[in-house]
Amino acid sequence: MEDFFTWIGTTLGEIIRFIVDLLTGFFGNIGNSARGFLDGLSSSLGISPSFLNLIVLIIGLWMLWKAVSALMRRAIFATLIWAVLGLMVLSWLIN
Repeated sequence: MEDFFTWIGTTLGEIIRFIVDLLTGFFGNIGNSARGFLDGLSSSLGISPSFLNLIVLIIGLWMLWKAVSALMRRAIFATLIWAVLGLMVLSWLIN
């Protein structure tokens, strides 16, 4: 009877170990994939992959999105302001 419980404990331990190894590999690959994506994005834009540059890129794209949404509301003046601001930020970044 003791061997039976030893076998159950060993099997349960192996299953837990397999799940932990699987999740560790999965999340490790997500990190590598995100790093590769950001490196590819920054190299194609000609910017360094620093945190500040990526934040400025997101802000510039957000401003362009605001311009598009203002255009959908037929707010021409707001569209022009948001578009000019977004293009200024992105041109300063990409240069």
